Amino acid sequence: MDIGKVIGTVTATRKDPSLVGTRLLIVQPLDEKENPCATPLVAVDTLQDAGVGENVYFVTGGDAVSVSPGKRMPVDVAIVGLVDSISLSPRPEPGRKS
Repeated sequence: MDIGKVIGTVTATRKDPSLVGTRLLIVQPLDEKENPCATPLVAVDTLQDAGVGENVYFVTGGDAVSVSPGKRMPVDVAIVGLVDSISLSPRPEPGRKS
């Protein structure tokens, strides 16, 4: 599972029948400090709730195909959750036991 920010939407005039009724969003992957870290991806919004500017959890590959119960969709990336907040614990100094 990775974190990203929704930066746009995709309008498709034709979709695979299993994707009819779903939204496609552009997601910018983020690192642990919320900085862009990879090329933006097109993801299916399985929540039907994510909006531009929101941070989301997303899955890829085989996990993305089977996120909808009883329905397999031909997708590579799927949004599976909204991020409320991110907090990081400080990392221990090298050579020091925590």
